[in-house]
Amino acid sequence: MNPGLKFTVHTLGCKLNFAESSWLANQLQDAGYASVTFGEPTDILVLNTCSVTENANKKCRSVIQRARRKNPELFTIVMGCYAQLKPSEISMIPGVNMVIGASEKFNLLEHLENGVPEMNRVFGGPIKDVKEFKPSYSSGDRTRTFLKVQDGCDYFCTFCTIPLARGLSRSSSIDQCVEQVKEVVDKGVKEVVLTGVNIGDFGTGTSENFLALIEQLDELEGIDRYRISSIEPNLLTDDIIDFVANSRRFMPHFHIPLQSGSDRILKAMKRKYDKSLFKERVDRIRSQMPMAGVGIDVITGFPGETEEDFQETFDLVAQLGASYLHVFTYSERANTKAIRLTDSVDMAVRRDRSRRLQELSRKLKRNFYLTNQGQRASVLFEKSENGYLEGFTDNYIRTIIPGKSDLENCIIDVKLASLDGQDRMVAIKEEKLETISA
Repeated sequence: MNPGLKFTVHTLGCKLNFAESSWLANQLQDAGYASVTFGEPTDILVLNTCSVTENANKKCRSVIQRARRKNPELFTIVMGCYAQLKPSEISMIPGVNMVIGASEKFNLLEHLENGVPEMNRVFGGPIKDVKEFKPSYSSGDRTRTFLKVQDGCDYFCTFCTIPLARGLSRSSSIDQCVEQVKEVVDKGVKEVVLTGVNIGDFGTGTSENFLALIEQLDELEGIDRYRISSIEPNLLTDDIIDFVANSRRFMPHFHIPLQSGSDRILKAMKRKYDKSLFKERVDRIRSQMPMAGVGIDVITGFPGETEEDFQETFDLVAQLGASYLHVFTYSERANTKAIRLTDSVDMAVRRDRSRRLQELSRKLKRNFYLTNQGQRASVLFEKSENGYLEGFTDNYIRTIIPGKSDLENCIIDVKLASLDGQDRMVAIKEEKLETISA
């Protein structure tokens, strides 16, 4: 294809996908292709897909159909997890010109420059051949960057397709991460989110580990904030928690996958912890950082989950006082061990349990926000709209103050004053507090 053509990259799924999409978009721009926002007229659509749930696959099809209605001549490339798992299926979707699996997605530019392939051309081999770590980080958002430090997973939980879509665990090096963060500093970014499939597994097979990584990053000047994305409870050690509690730059915010509060279901899922260990991790966080934000992942309707199992999950999450939940309804995934399990839970029951947990999540989030009401906090403001700035506190409370765009990407000290109707804390700037006091 000819450089100069317009392209758009649209991302479905996790922060890791966003980091990789951004890296690929930069490669295309450097080669002379013109980037446009998704929804604007374009010549090429690159769709980076997720496949955590069946719903993610449906989203992929929906995006393609919607884009094709706007431009029937659109050249469509599908890549990412769904592309690795179901290449033949995707190649049959009307309008798909190229499918790129995990081993070839970072060669996107090369495939484009080789010219327009025949319809439904598929690139990529079996996932067992994917062994190299490809570093990347997101750009374009001058406030926050998602830095990929690890990829793949060795766990093979019975419900999960990620090892089949991304391969076995592999990671960057500490030196490479440090160099990438230095690049981010030069772009004026204030916050770095460390991402991966299983980031607590960083350094496996080497002399490095995740604690050593965050200790090194904490010493770098120029970045004000780091966040740790989802980390497995069995890999979230006391040393990591204690380090974050005393860190200059790592935020008191953790996201930890629970999946179920029933030890029986956790065992069937092949998870590497029980609910006692999970509770110990959250209790440790609360003892070191009482106001820390704690997000929890939960799956409802796993095969064999009884009402009693679900109630154990509900009660544990409520007892722990999570800041918010990410609730997933179990869906059968091809080539996973769980699909062969008996005692399937009726879909209506799965959805009802998800609804109940989502309602609990709203209550937990509201309670967490109200607990912080009246506290002073530092907020990194990311965007301005309708005369208000919006951003997040260190412990991940969505906050607004009156202000204009010239304060975007600024960290401002505020007092959290009240909760509005959109689940945001309305804050008062510290200098106004001082003026009122005087």
